[in-house]
Amino acid sequence: MTPAQASQPEHEENIFTFIPNLIGYSRIVLGVASLYYMPLHPRTCSFLYSVSCLLDALDGVAARRYQQSTKFGAVLDMVTDRCTTSCLLVFLASAFPRWSIVFQFLISLDLASHYMHMYATLTMGGKSQSHKKIDEGRSWILTWYYSSNTTLFTFCALNELFFIALYLLSFSSPKLSPSLLKGQEKYPSSPGTPSSPSILWTTPWSAHAMEMARANKMDSMIPWILAGVSFLGMAVKQWVNVVQLIRASQWLAEGDLAERKRQGLNRKSA
Repeated sequence: MTPAQASQPEHEENIFTFIPNLIGYSRIVLGVASLYYMPLHPRTCSFLYSVSCLLDALDGVAARRYQQSTKFGAVLDMVTDRCTTSCLLVFLASAFPRWSIVFQFLISLDLASHYMHMYATLTMGGKSQSHKKIDEGRSWILTWYYSSNTTLFTFCALNELFFIALYLLSFSSPKLSPSLLKGQEKYPSSPGTPSSPSILWTTPWSAHAMEMARANKMDSMIPWILAGVSFLGMAVKQWVNVVQLIRASQWLAEGDLAERKRQGLNRKSA
């Protein structure tokens, strides 16, 4: 090394401009765009949302190829997944009110499971350990789920595909939304009761107006096929979330016991 080279300042990398992270930003843009079209444009929304999900596999490939795997990128990827899925489930909860408690449960399970798992990994496994590196002695299903990129992508894709299919069915299936085949019902004239629904729903963005606008926008055959094909994958993904939540809780509890013993606070339970 020449004196001139030694005097040159060392180039500092910009983590935020790494290729995988740029792909992550594009996923966010596509996700936001899909939300904009979600209320009334099922085909455009589904296309944008699907591309955003597919890019989830591409950023991992880019990270390994260009040796640009970072903690920021891993968290960005996970947070993007949680936010986009939650937003879609929120829409489904409003589109299918009778099933809203199910969608609320799925949102809560997804967020709690991944937060607990990430927190347990960082506190118990060390700051350098990835949340995708699972000790086989802790859970065989989590080891199986996270050890293969193909397995991970397949079940995540099937999970998203099932919810996209339900989203499309909200525009087409009277079996899930019977009112899609009904016209505006006639309300009886009585004291205190408006004679026309238009008085009740004065804004085009009301719940009733949005449901009427969605009515019969597309055929339901393809969405039902997609839902049937992806249901098992979605069910396995939710099972993994439950196991992940339980194992993370147990791991944290083990750490608490070890810390109490270290401090001499351990006592036998009554």
